[in-house]
Amino acid sequence: MTTDSSTKDRPSVLDAIVLQRLEGLAALGFGVFAYAGLGQSWLVFAVLFLAPDLFMLGYLRSARVGATTYNLAHTYVAPALLALLGFLVGPVAFGLAAIWVAHIGLDRMLGYGLKLNGGFEQTHLGPIGKARRK
Repeated sequence: MTTDSSTKDRPSVLDAIVLQRLEGLAALGFGVFAYAGLGQSWLVFAVLFLAPDLFMLGYLRSARVGATTYNLAHTYVAPALLALLGFLVGPVAFGLAAIWVAHIGLDRMLGYGLKLNGGFEQTHLGPIGKARRK
């Protein structure tokens, strides 16, 4: 029995990376749907959508600091805590949490996972950018 190398290299639908990317798509959809349900400003959504990427500035210090700061802003724990805070401070926190979840979802869907200490291009979803092409 022979195996076709082209099918061996292609991820299946149940591949862990594919599933995590699909989870990202679901989170993106959930974040946008939740934000729409809140009836808040889409201009605010557009302005703040990429705000979590400001945490990449930690890479100016070092790969380890960059990975830590990036990961803190790109885990679902942070927006979940913000949403919980929304019960105390009001719907603005819910809106910010929804934007944040949508951003993380888009990143995961595109393959930008949590960063490893080896540098920005090393993620829990595999290498990205130049590291992926090697």
